[in-house]
Amino acid sequence: MVRATRSIRRAVVTGGAGFLGSHLCEHLLERGVEVVCLDNFLTGSPQNVVHLMEHPAFRLLRCDVTDYVHVPGPVDLVLHFASPASPIDYLRMPIETLKVGSLGTLHTLGLAHDKGARYVLASTSEVYGDPLEHPQTEEYWGNVNPVGPRGVYDEAKRFSEAMTTAYRTSKGTDTGIVRIFNTYGPRMRPDDGRAIPAFVGQALAGRPVTVAGDGSQTRSICYVDDTVRGILAMAASGHAGPVNIGNPDELSMLALAQWIIELTGSGSAVEFIDLPVDDPKVRRPDTTRAEELLDWRPLVPSEEGLRRTVAWFAEQRSMGTRAVG
Repeated sequence: MVRATRSIRRAVVTGGAGFLGSHLCEHLLERGVEVVCLDNFLTGSPQNVVHLMEHPAFRLLRCDVTDYVHVPGPVDLVLHFASPASPIDYLRMPIETLKVGSLGTLHTLGLAHDKGARYVLASTSEVYGDPLEHPQTEEYWGNVNPVGPRGVYDEAKRFSEAMTTAYRTSKGTDTGIVRIFNTYGPRMRPDDGRAIPAFVGQALAGRPVTVAGDGSQTRSICYVDDTVRGILAMAASGHAGPVNIGNPDELSMLALAQWIIELTGSGSAVEFIDLPVDDPKVRRPDTTRAEELLDWRPLVPSEEGLRRTVAWFAEQRSMGTRAVG
């Protein structure tokens, strides 16, 4: 196991007003870390961190990391989590996705290098593409179509991994790479196009729950609190990675849809729609490296995580109804 190599007093979180970034900001503050949250609000929202605004150790700055990044004062940790992350977003913003994976990574690595800070890159299971190896280990190089519609996200992350590695090997920057698998939980956007918020929103509204293809394709879902623990374990270590952070609890999309219908108490039926181009058929992390090097493993059972997520979406829906009324 890799032990902590530095004391983290002040952290910069790019994409900190997004779904995952906002949870990172929250957990860092709970650990006594001062947080500078950078976001251009392309897919994130100040609403995700509004509950942190009065915290004396939290600062929110509107910043596009593809232009320029300047943070005065000392920085011990840079977490680069800025990027569109759902298909509906990166298909709508392909150039922005490629820029944040290239220029954004370059600029944030420069910040970390100048400050002598630990740097953690948020990479993704999408670097494995439609995998020919199952489950996916970190040694697997992937099966990605660079000119397919998903290629803008997959290749942006693959490039960012290469850039991060180059800074470590050529400049001695203290870098780490986490490959994140299908994280879910409160603060996901209902319209972000990912399966869980889509299924929950449809089920709560009593609409048909739309499953792509025949629903046999699989994903491995990890509750956000577990993902954040893994990321922060990586941040506290000196390990370069890449390290898979995800829950090996694999299930089919049809089973997930049926489970969510049951948890919401909905009368929704399942409706099958066309499968997206290059949609991966299977996805499951081998988490041996995370367990051995970071002493990390997911703790929240999928049923409990889904219950919490459904409850949050139901509350948001109820608040919206009351506001309209």
